[in-house]
Amino acid sequence: MSFTGGAQALTVTQSAVSRHIGSLEGLIGKPLFERDPAGLKLTTAGKTLLPVVSKSLDRMEYALNGIREDGIESRPLRLHIPPTLLYQSAMPLLRDFHREHPDIRIDVVTSNATGEPRTDVDMAIVFDRPKVDEKVADLLRLVRVAPLCSPATAAAAEGRSLEQFLRENDLLHVRLEGEPRGLLWTAYADQQRLDLDTSRGMAFDTSITAVRYAQVATGVVLADIDIFAQEIAAGRLVMPYDRASADGFGYYLKTNVEDLADPAIVLLRDWIIRHFHHQRIDEPLSGE
Repeated sequence: MSFTGGAQALTVTQSAVSRHIGSLEGLIGKPLFERDPAGLKLTTAGKTLLPVVSKSLDRMEYALNGIREDGIESRPLRLHIPPTLLYQSAMPLLRDFHREHPDIRIDVVTSNATGEPRTDVDMAIVFDRPKVDEKVADLLRLVRVAPLCSPATAAAAEGRSLEQFLRENDLLHVRLEGEPRGLLWTAYADQQRLDLDTSRGMAFDTSITAVRYAQVATGVVLADIDIFAQEIAAGRLVMPYDRASADGFGYYLKTNVEDLADPAIVLLRDWIIRHFHHQRIDEPLSGE
């Protein structure tokens, strides 16, 4: 964010950098920077162009390094996976892909952001509601949630309605960035026609953390019954009521349109889609 700093990095004059930026802005017909006494700021056009330019320069660097070393070495593909999905479901996907294609390097990035991560990645599996944007979005699967808890907590459900049970136990929340704290429980209560105070209880950054707390302590977590299917089948988690619900969220694979010309990205994209297709659970779980 400094023409002077850019000039020093490129070993040219500051006026040369300024002229080249001006020429580029003239070429595209829009300013890339807001210039004011406080410094430079990227415009919307600049923010759009920056990741594309950065990625292109990275690819050029890897290709040039490979040529210098008499061998073309592929650059790592940066793949974002939400933490709960990574720990509960995606590890076999990464293992099997690496075994089948050891020449394709993958850098895995994880964050608990809802929607696309802030870091620059080549592909991103995101937890979000459906959105229309400039990227290719492949639906991997929709999320089904239900109240889950430890066996000890579930013992108190006997003879009680779902509404009574939830009123008598702490509600464990999973925070979604930019959303109200109790959004998921409120949506579930509305769908199930329950009269609940959804503001009470502890909150966690990830579903896996909230579930682990529910397993060792008290409280009821609203969690993805497919991701935690093994824990439910083994009895480490209990779904006391057969009241699963779709809350509108799902896991989507987001890819830049221009990156579909990269064979490695196409291969990984196809692998991820097929992995989730084979993992899909068609029959709903029954309550315990």
